[in-house]
Amino acid sequence: MYYSPGFAGSASRRYAAVHAGSRIESATPHGLVKILFDELMQAMDACALAMERGDRAKANDKYIRAISIVHALDSSLDFDHGGEIAVGLAQIYRETRRLLIRAHQSGQSADARKALGIIAEIADAWNRIG
Repeated sequence: MYYSPGFAGSASRRYAAVHAGSRIESATPHGLVKILFDELMQAMDACALAMERGDRAKANDKYIRAISIVHALDSSLDFDHGGEIAVGLAQIYRETRRLLIRAHQSGQSADARKALGIIAEIADAWNRIG
């Protein structure tokens, strides 16, 4: 597995900021990651849309949410058991963060949309394996 064995127990605490409600309480470790991907994509899409509409406050709120979720996913990787896949995911999360930060600083949605595309590919692959 790419995420640490104690993932399910610590995930509820670590992901309290995600506010995914009762779905977290009954989810498997694989299901928790799926929830996070779904929440992350929603936050990035809402961030980009808010930027496009000039709603800086909402864009900032969704940016913070997206960055928090990326951090949660990244900090849960299990490099001892996940090997090269965990390393690859860490690189993807780093690039996602970089794009989100750049979008946030510029106020332009293009980089947020690019980050969304990257995560959508990973989320799709994750859904296919579970």
